[in-house]
Amino acid sequence: MIIAVASGKGGTGKTTIACNLARVASGDGRTVAYLDCDVEEPNGHVFLKPRLTSSEPIGRAVPEVDARACDLCGRCGEICQYSAIVRVGKKVLVYPDLCHACGGCALVCPTGAITETSREMGRLESGDAGGVGFVHGLLNVGEAMSPPLIRRVKAAAPAADLVVVDAPPGTSCPVIESVRDADVVVLVTEPTPFGLNDLKLAVEMVRALGLPFAVVINRAGLGDDRTARYCRDEDIEVLAEVPDDRRLAEAYSRGEMICDALPEYARVFERILRRAERKAAARA
Repeated sequence: MIIAVASGKGGTGKTTIACNLARVASGDGRTVAYLDCDVEEPNGHVFLKPRLTSSEPIGRAVPEVDARACDLCGRCGEICQYSAIVRVGKKVLVYPDLCHACGGCALVCPTGAITETSREMGRLESGDAGGVGFVHGLLNVGEAMSPPLIRRVKAAAPAADLVVVDAPPGTSCPVIESVRDADVVVLVTEPTPFGLNDLKLAVEMVRALGLPFAVVINRAGLGDDRTARYCRDEDIEVLAEVPDDRRLAEAYSRGEMICDALPEYARVFERILRRAERKAAARA
């Protein structure tokens, strides 16, 4: 089973929820893997503190044009939806930062002038975090395209009964790539106007993808009840409300797992896990 934890905005406590779900799940005899797909700013390792056993550079394919073989037909530019390769006068220019590594330009080239070369985009690291299989990606600074690295993180997931995917914040391509194969998506929000606005965007995203989902309201009591009312009006299940407890913030600031620092909260994460799994099972 794959549980993806996502949020419409950053700072809602998404990684806190994801890491603690992985930890409590590993305590009931199951094999668990945690995948940090927030490759631009991964921080699950701060809390899970894995012992890394593997680190490898990850490249992505970008086109390379042999000017001697190119007949300047322009088909490569026509098929590219991102203008990563274009014919300008008597030259074909390549913009690697815009390339999505689909390989289409090489496929349509009638003269075989386009080949693919690898460009390093980041690193993939994996290991063990107290019985939880751990994988994360580290995108190079300045690299614009994170989905290829996210796919590699997901492909590197160890065999496990439960996989917890920690998705990037927002609703853009990296998030969609992270959650697309999930059995259920847990959307983490906070009871503030900004939190509610971005929750609505995240709800639209998962509905468009046709994925079952539910909500966790973090820092409950901080704002008002508009987020809870929105969920009721939209018939969205709220798995749990995590209170706005100063002790949680203090444990977070020390890089501690909530379920370890405050054992009474382990029951909250166990309840989130059970209800999320029930939501996923209902889809099957």
